[in-house]
Amino acid sequence: MSTPATSTSTRGTSSVRTSTTRTLRSRVLGPLAWLAGLVFFLPVAWMALTSFHSESDAASNPPALLAPLTLDGYREFFGASGGADPWPPLINSLTASVFSTLLVLLLALPAAYALAIKPVRAWRDALFFFLSTKMLPAIAGLLPIYLFARNTGMLDNIWLLVLLYTSMNLPIAVWMMQSFLAEVPASVIEAAQLDGARLPVILARVVGPVVLPGIAATSLICFIFSWNEMLFARVLTGVRAETAPVFLTSFVTSQGLFLAQLSAAALAISLPVLAAGFAAQDKLVQGLSLGAVK
Repeated sequence: MSTPATSTSTRGTSSVRTSTTRTLRSRVLGPLAWLAGLVFFLPVAWMALTSFHSESDAASNPPALLAPLTLDGYREFFGASGGADPWPPLINSLTASVFSTLLVLLLALPAAYALAIKPVRAWRDALFFFLSTKMLPAIAGLLPIYLFARNTGMLDNIWLLVLLYTSMNLPIAVWMMQSFLAEVPASVIEAAQLDGARLPVILARVVGPVVLPGIAATSLICFIFSWNEMLFARVLTGVRAETAPVFLTSFVTSQGLFLAQLSAAALAISLPVLAAGFAAQDKLVQGLSLGAVK
């Protein structure tokens, strides 16, 4: 039969072992996390450094890390030296990304509300139906979409991209918002209903503020997906609706690959997404953890 002293000693030994294990894990996982971060950041740092080199230094082998820095690549991108004007593609990308994200939120929030708070019949089947629309490769639907756009006169139209990006991002948004709305206390919604609030008021004034971090995370992800999309934009647009990713292909010509200019253009085009992610990073972390399994 164990005595109180023995039991206390055993608990003390167990706590010491647990503390030692946690210390070892932190010492091992900390450097591994930093190493993984550096591995992912290295290509971005290399692209940024290359963008400040001349074309001859950027194409040298081995790479000239200590080559003189210059802004010629950025001058070429912004058209200061007679190059193509980048502002129409940037405005087109911003238009398609912002409007498609707003449409996705307007459609995803009521759908997620019906699947999470006021569950419809077979709501799990409905969620998997939404997800099944992402299982078809995008290239498989390119030809019918192109034929539809050509027959309806929608080729080289930015609003066609808005509709496409909305349909592409809607399943992901519904899945994310459903997990966020599932965390909303039912008592809050019931109290609003007892006060006579209707569904639009409940969504805008009751549910919206509670799941604001989730809405921010969903918006940012949909915006990034729309901003970076290139396949449909490359095939369905021409001059008027050309987007920023398509504009990057203009730096690959028959004369060769303008590596410094391409790096400068890629970095400049990435800045809006990086700025949006940096500005909403706290909401993004809260949103991605809001629907996590506790």
